[in-house]
Amino acid sequence: MSNAKTKCAIIGSGNIGTDLMIKVMRTGKNIEMGAMVGVDPASDGLARAERLKVATTAEGIDGLVKMPVWDEIGVVFDATSAYAHKKHNDICKEYGKQMIDLTPAAIGPHCIPVVNMDEHLTEQNVNMVTCGGQATIPMVHAVARVSKSVPYAEIVASVASKSAGPGTRANIDEFTQNTARAIETVGGAHRGKAIIILNPAEPPLLMRDTVYVLSQGAEPEEIQKSVEEMAAKVQEYVPGYRLKQDVQFERFGDNNPIRFPGYGEFTGIKSTIFLEVEGAAHYLPAYAGNLDIMTSAALATAERWMDKKRDAEAA
Repeated sequence: MSNAKTKCAIIGSGNIGTDLMIKVMRTGKNIEMGAMVGVDPASDGLARAERLKVATTAEGIDGLVKMPVWDEIGVVFDATSAYAHKKHNDICKEYGKQMIDLTPAAIGPHCIPVVNMDEHLTEQNVNMVTCGGQATIPMVHAVARVSKSVPYAEIVASVASKSAGPGTRANIDEFTQNTARAIETVGGAHRGKAIIILNPAEPPLLMRDTVYVLSQGAEPEEIQKSVEEMAAKVQEYVPGYRLKQDVQFERFGDNNPIRFPGYGEFTGIKSTIFLEVEGAAHYLPAYAGNLDIMTSAALATAERWMDKKRDAEAA
């Protein structure tokens, strides 16, 4: 069994791609940098990659395929846009490369490492949802796994405006739609809703997330315990992830039900969960927890892919 690391390529030399590159170089166990790919020769990400002796191209994925290192690449991370991802995936699929999608394209199944990563280890392409999804969907799932039913869950992700680059801003609609779908398909809610706020405050604030979950069939003590256990699991790969306070509960009985469209009257428990995500400051400052949780989740997924491959080789 080989102990050599698997080379990866990162498509997208913006904030997310650059942060991921530095994370791979500093913390990668099974993964190492093979190439950094961009389309702007003057981008800071490509310049930084060159200074770090990483092979680069400013010709996008077409340039990547021409590079000598292409044959050695095992995993490709896409940190560009939902629009561009389809072409990138078609090419990677043709060449048999595994792809981790950090855009909202969602061609492959949604992947939240602490919830369902092991279900998708045989997929050629997995989608990392969004930064808000990576932060909040574990909490929705934490409530759902101890409840009989979760009719509705809503998340509000507030990130520092300075941490949202052009790619993020161009994908706001896809962000809300993709996150809402994943709240349902991965989180376990019958209906999900997502809101993102780009906070222009100075100095920039840390990423904050609020999660509202309507559930039936679980008591507050069970929910609190499940949420705390899930937070600890996320902290294993995102150390700056934390609960800001105990879960807040409100009970609705037959005498004071909630009424909302498409469902009718709800009776049960409303859980409100407050989160904060502090970044590791590998590239941008600590306020950019939204970048850190995405890149950390993507790297955790790639590492687990390689663990599974090595286990298969050893068997």
